[in-house]
Amino acid sequence: MKKLLLLACLALPCAAHAQTVAFTTEDYAPFNYREGKEIKGATVEQVEKVMAAIGVDYTIEVMPWARAFSLARTVPMTCVFATAHNSARDPLFKWVEPLLIDRNILITRKGSGVTAANLEEAKKYTVGTQREDYTETILKEKGFPKLDVASDFNATLRKLLSGRIDMMPISELYFDKLKADQPVELVTVLSAQPMGIACEKSFPDDLLAKMQAALNKLIADGDQKQIFQKYGMNLSD
Repeated sequence: MKKLLLLACLALPCAAHAQTVAFTTEDYAPFNYREGKEIKGATVEQVEKVMAAIGVDYTIEVMPWARAFSLARTVPMTCVFATAHNSARDPLFKWVEPLLIDRNILITRKGSGVTAANLEEAKKYTVGTQREDYTETILKEKGFPKLDVASDFNATLRKLLSGRIDMMPISELYFDKLKADQPVELVTVLSAQPMGIACEKSFPDDLLAKMQAALNKLIADGDQKQIFQKYGMNLSD
């Protein structure tokens, strides 16, 4: 009997397995990151609460952003977060949002001498970002000629602090926390956008609707704001 059940599940995925959602994300504290064997962060907690509310099994894996993004584009029942929702990405996924609404700013290390009153002035500098990150697309669209692309956020930050690049984009929500620990300062604003959960195009609509309803309730109840406050980020109303 056990063998027959196993063969049945191999031939046609069992219901429990079919409903397991695979979430991918990157190492980008305080939103999503590893701490030892634990995956934590302000967006991670929201995903966990959403999935607990609807009672659906899930996994979360941290990996380089380019791979996380690619898996969510190509593998059924896979979603990537926190993903900037812009016009280029809109048709590529099904969306649950917002996990946050954020602005991206360009920063430099203190004492670098890098100054720019606007994006045109910023274009004379070398700007670092992450491969397949939406900021790479934004920088290209805005005509930044000198880009340095790394595998992940931490690699880009190390380049900035060592003087290998002049500027890098980061979440404005993260800036206050980062500047408390690192010698960085604001240069100018790069962009503004909602950030959400982006799911592969064949993702079930009924499950997507349940996830969106659970996130809506999380926001309406004030839980989302409390999560961000827990991680030291101040959200404007």
